[in-house]
Amino acid sequence: MSSKVSGLLEKGEEEEEEEEEEEESINPTEVKMSQIVMPCHSNHQQELSVGQLLKWMDSTACLSAERHAGSPCVTASMDDIHFEHTIRVGQVVNIRAKVNRAFNTSMEVGIHVICEDLFCGRHWRVCHAYATFVTQRTNTGKKVILKPIVPRTQKEQVEYSVAAERRRVRMVHDDIIKDLLSHGAIQHGRLDDAVAAERTKVESVELVLPPHANHQVTTFGGQIMAWMVNVAVIAASRLCQAHPTLRTIDMFTFRGPSQVGDRLLLKTIVNNTFKNSMEVGVRAEAYQEEGSNRHINSAFMTFEVLDDHRKPRVLPRIRPEPLEGERRFQEAIARKKIRLDRKYIISCKQGEVPLSVPWDPRNQVYLSYNNVSALKMLAAKNSWRLSSEKNKVRLYTLEQKSMLSFRVESEVDVPAQRAFGLLAELSNRPSWDTHYQRCELIHQVDDDDFLYRVVTPSVCRGILQDFILLASKRMPCSHGDPYVIALRSVSLPTHPPTEHYNRGEVLCAGFTIHETQNNIYYNQASPEVIPYISTDIAGLSSSFYHIFSSVCFTSVNCRLNVYKIVSPT
Repeated sequence: MSSKVSGLLEKGEEEEEEEEEEEESINPTEVKMSQIVMPCHSNHQQELSVGQLLKWMDSTACLSAERHAGSPCVTASMDDIHFEHTIRVGQVVNIRAKVNRAFNTSMEVGIHVICEDLFCGRHWRVCHAYATFVTQRTNTGKKVILKPIVPRTQKEQVEYSVAAERRRVRMVHDDIIKDLLSHGAIQHGRLDDAVAAERTKVESVELVLPPHANHQVTTFGGQIMAWMVNVAVIAASRLCQAHPTLRTIDMFTFRGPSQVGDRLLLKTIVNNTFKNSMEVGVRAEAYQEEGSNRHINSAFMTFEVLDDHRKPRVLPRIRPEPLEGERRFQEAIARKKIRLDRKYIISCKQGEVPLSVPWDPRNQVYLSYNNVSALKMLAAKNSWRLSSEKNKVRLYTLEQKSMLSFRVESEVDVPAQRAFGLLAELSNRPSWDTHYQRCELIHQVDDDDFLYRVVTPSVCRGILQDFILLASKRMPCSHGDPYVIALRSVSLPTHPPTEHYNRGEVLCAGFTIHETQNNIYYNQASPEVIPYISTDIAGLSSSFYHIFSSVCFTSVNCRLNVYKIVSPT
């Protein structure tokens, strides 16, 4: 099996990338819904009820999932939802959903919600969410195996590729909270003047009737969420004695189905407050006239209370109930930490976060996600231009605003899995890459993530450079996926900058290796990389090609030739 290898490097300042124009392509799984907000859909402030919006979102996403599956589907989970704006009566809600990727029996559906003002012609984003749907078994009890999704545009390719990383994060979500809590009890100081959490407790029962069921005669997931939002608003209002605004709903999972005739018991309470926001927990249980309660779902929602200037008000502190209340109080603090990690590591574009994000075990999952997804996003761009070629090594460049990226591509007779194994051993890199003088393993986080300290030659002033890198490797999730090795800078308190080395930073670097007839290898790095590669881009030097070519055909004829450049700050 032959492997085609290419390297990507990116140079640029911290700024947002422009969205590239793409030719219109009809996605067969895409479903659109437009609804005008009527008074019956609104709350007391003449704003669209979030519960109603969730019902519309879930319905649109379900139709998209079923269009792809060709069989009934149910909502399995929903990722974090951040509501950026409210929607008023008379405005139009435009919802678009399409399947990003299908796994064996589950699929990820992306949901975009846009608000439209018919009178001024303005459009603005309300929220963007990812839902996971699963197929129902056939009458014979067999699982429905889904056909794969074929991305048609650059954006679809990015969503398809990164969906595997999002799935990885979902699978360890509960473990992250347990790990945060295992570090010890969280202190919350004196709470003498705090409001007792018992005052915010709400219990409500809903009878599931035929209008609440979907076409499969099970309770509509969006309807359950709407009921949960309703009781959460009551609990939040009891604490602040004002009208709260729902800002976020944390990732949640449906644990089991509910049917027509079920009674849904909804329990809610304010778990904790954080100066300008509060977390409300809701638990949904289903039961029949006989039998025990079944846990259907739990959700955690963040509310704010806005003043007359639309600024968040300071909220009273909460005094938790003994035992279970203390547990919920501490878990709310852990979830707030996770929300911050998601906001500043996952949700932001590369230019919106510092290069060297502080590393600790509690944000490792999100740093690893950001590391891999950033490389996949660069690899999916379709505007690369061939700059030069020599000895079957091709150098491509991509310019966007003040961002310069480059990719190196080569074909070698090495199986992709063998190349992946060789390249993943970063400690061996100095033996074939002259830009790596030393590479020491600082810490093996797990089987897929490692922390390294790399020393490279000096570019100026005669001082060696060093880098603290997080290396994340990924095996293919399914046929056609690449092997991935991603690198990015992190900061460690145990390895601060010293006067003997010029501390460098890497925005994102790494490799993707495809095991097909046209396998590609990518490498990406950060802004100050130009001193290493500019002469090769201009055609004034071929040192880059010599380094890239030498490793492919030396040693035991199986080591891939790679070229990895990192840069000083």
